[in-house]
Amino acid sequence: MSTKDPNEMISELKVGDKTYHYYSLASAEKAYGDISKLPFTLKVLLENQLRYQDGETATEDDIQALVDWQKDCRSTREIGYRPARVLMQDFTGVPGVVDLAAMRDAVKALGESPDKINPLSPVDLVIDHSVMVDHFGDDDAFEDNVKIEMERNLERYQFLRWGQQAFDNFSVVPPGTGICHQVNLEYLGKSVWTKEEDGKTFAFPDTLVGTDSHTTMINGLGVLGWGVGGIEAEAAMLGQPVSMLIPEVIGFKLEGKLNEGITATDLVLTVTQMLRKKGVVGKFVEFYGDGLKDLPLADRATIANMAPEYGATCGFFPLDDETLTYMKLTGRSQEQIELVKAYAQAQGMWREPGQEPIFTDTLGLDMSTVEASLAGPKRPQDRVSLKDMKSTFLKLLDEQGTRQGETEDGKWMSEGGQTAPYVGNSYRDNPNVSWKDSDFRLDHGAVVIAAITSCTNTSNPSVLMAAGLLAKKAVEKGMQTKPWVKTSLAPGSKVVTDYLAAAGFQESLDTLGFNLVGYGCTTCIGNSGPLPPPIEKAMQDEKLTVASVLSGNRNFEGRIHPLIQTNWLASPPLVVAYALAGNMRIDITSDALGQDSDGNDVFLKDLWPSQKEIAEAVERVKTDMYRKEYDEVFDGDETWKSIKVEPSEVYNWSSDSTYISNPPFFEGMGREPDSIKDIKDARVLAKLGDSVTTDHISPAGSIKPDSPAGRYLKENGVEVKDFNSYGSRRGNHEVMMRGTFANVRIKNEMLDNVEGGYTRHVVSGDEMSIYDAAMKYMEDDTPLVVIAGKEYGTGSSRDWAAKGTRLLGVRAVIAESYERIHRSNLIGMGVLPLQFPEGEDRNSLNMTGDEKISIKGLGELSPGSDVDVSITFDDGSEKTISARCRIDTANEMEYYRHGGILHYVLRSMLD
Repeated sequence: MSTKDPNEMISELKVGDKTYHYYSLASAEKAYGDISKLPFTLKVLLENQLRYQDGETATEDDIQALVDWQKDCRSTREIGYRPARVLMQDFTGVPGVVDLAAMRDAVKALGESPDKINPLSPVDLVIDHSVMVDHFGDDDAFEDNVKIEMERNLERYQFLRWGQQAFDNFSVVPPGTGICHQVNLEYLGKSVWTKEEDGKTFAFPDTLVGTDSHTTMINGLGVLGWGVGGIEAEAAMLGQPVSMLIPEVIGFKLEGKLNEGITATDLVLTVTQMLRKKGVVGKFVEFYGDGLKDLPLADRATIANMAPEYGATCGFFPLDDETLTYMKLTGRSQEQIELVKAYAQAQGMWREPGQEPIFTDTLGLDMSTVEASLAGPKRPQDRVSLKDMKSTFLKLLDEQGTRQGETEDGKWMSEGGQTAPYVGNSYRDNPNVSWKDSDFRLDHGAVVIAAITSCTNTSNPSVLMAAGLLAKKAVEKGMQTKPWVKTSLAPGSKVVTDYLAAAGFQESLDTLGFNLVGYGCTTCIGNSGPLPPPIEKAMQDEKLTVASVLSGNRNFEGRIHPLIQTNWLASPPLVVAYALAGNMRIDITSDALGQDSDGNDVFLKDLWPSQKEIAEAVERVKTDMYRKEYDEVFDGDETWKSIKVEPSEVYNWSSDSTYISNPPFFEGMGREPDSIKDIKDARVLAKLGDSVTTDHISPAGSIKPDSPAGRYLKENGVEVKDFNSYGSRRGNHEVMMRGTFANVRIKNEMLDNVEGGYTRHVVSGDEMSIYDAAMKYMEDDTPLVVIAGKEYGTGSSRDWAAKGTRLLGVRAVIAESYERIHRSNLIGMGVLPLQFPEGEDRNSLNMTGDEKISIKGLGELSPGSDVDVSITFDDGSEKTISARCRIDTANEMEYYRHGGILHYVLRSMLD
């Protein structure tokens, strides 16, 4: 036997009265070299390679490369990573299951058995992205919203019920249960996974990929996982390794403790700003330092959750005593808890005091320096100290030239010419809205949405209890939220409801309008629902710059609500505080939030809870709450149980459905891929700037009636009130391709002073929707390209941003740089990502979008190679630039050669 034979490295581990087997890193160390200083994340990858070593997809050289990483703390080696499981949410899960169903059709058409298409790894799909805040501010809001959700999404849910019975290893957590990342953290995650093989129980690290960017939240539990596009997740569940370069690992040292009055949200916004400035796109971030000793796991999960916002692949916290404390609190079995500690210690994956692995680079934070903060107005990394919020907002208004109604010293000028301190919207002077038995003036800076929402914060009892305490104190003083604020509470799990009620805070939150509206992402994903018509009318009539404040992780343009231009991420207690204040044009650190029942001013310091009060409230969170809510997590309510489907291997597609349709991705697919053709005389569909997000490319929120998608739905008999959202219709390619590049805030530089999904059809010179232009080009067999700036595709792991791009006829994207997941998704759909050479971009080349683009040599492409891109300008002149092919690995090249990753997987399964 070779000393490097992985079978010789299998050891036994006795935990209680049970024996486990595992691939020993201590044995691997004897064969490959010292790994004592290897980051914890790379130890997980090393074990993965050892366990799957087959001489092809995982080799001795791959394992040696991970060990040798310690020499330079970076590597150019490509490896194949096989996660233990896959996590999905319904917005991305439905199209994933649609693809699997379409693959079954394709396999059947090629004369093979459809059941060849089946998940080989466990898949959990949590329905959490479909509930919208239609009703709010009353005791019936939850039941009303759930009823509407079930009515709107019955077709989708029937389809998922079909998938549940048709596919092996596929479980669905029904709607009204919680957010996938919180369910994952509180219930699904095990930290150490087990599997029965040949009569033995093997233990290995719990690992996963998820179809949502914020899959990284589970990193707080010592579970290595990150978000991938739906198409890459489908390949992983079908047994394909996730192709990746051995990453650089950035160490983030945490020291000290948070000061009184500072929350985990303030900490994560600070960390996000620091890491985004550092530049960690495509890298692993691993947290270390003695500050971890006093950092609760819920705070760790809050930080890990926002890895996509700081740009990292993951934000990992190693296993330690705090992990076990949380597992015990959340109802994990004693046997599982003991296994986690024993396995981690045996494998050198247990964090010890003072331990410092070696990293590619490091940075650090003394947590005592963290300030109260928000982030916005449109990027989560743009942190603003709470004390600077007023001046920041006023600067925004200055830039827009919209500070009317206010004197230079910040006083409010009334109709009669009198001035008074600006304390929010005026109830008396020149009202423009009648709503909730009040006449008031809606002004610039009005907070029109205040939402406690999103997995980031609703998984953290300390910030939710802080919100409850602040609400309780406000109610005791007789305060009310301002009538123009749409308030909502959307927890990530039912456990939150239990502990808020047990602490006596839910009643106070209800009094302020923060009634339960649903268990799901709601506002953070763009499901904020409509604002009251009088509010929307005033906003539109007077072109107001207003605000939302939410405890979420995403605030991109057009995401929260199409009419709200500034969106601010904040801790749950600050969400409540801004709902009381009602406007961003006051300094809530020094100005009154409102008045008590006796007319006395009430300030933030009068309401803000102490750490002692919060700690006492958190003690009310009990293990029994988790056990009660998760005992029947897969059952659903009576409405869910009543959904009937006919069992079948292949899906019976309905030609009338506007929710679920058979996508054209596999039409005419043969057993062998076609040769790749060069791109000749392509036209520019859109010329875009920096930080174009996947929300810009494929919005998740509301569908405008006059948009191509809206027109399609109306033509198919769907009333505007039943449009639902783009996210909910991701199972229908006709809607989604019409919605591609349709965000109301996207700016195509081919047009002057135009926002929204429009372009210039260069041949005719006409301005039209991007979809309509793409169809005109398609009629003429004209290939298309997209030109963009830096950080193209930042944001959510949205596979439809790549699928829609492909269906519009785009063959290539040429950008200055890419975010990791979208670049991968483009390749996964057969779209070529190219990168401008250093020092060149659309501006230096004076591109207008009228150019013709030709790209040669595509049949001889190799990963990272230079590609000649010929640009023919409108005046007939030409220039050739050498763009870099951003197909980074050999596996990705195979996917591209096959026309996409799913085509590659499907053909592989037929061999």
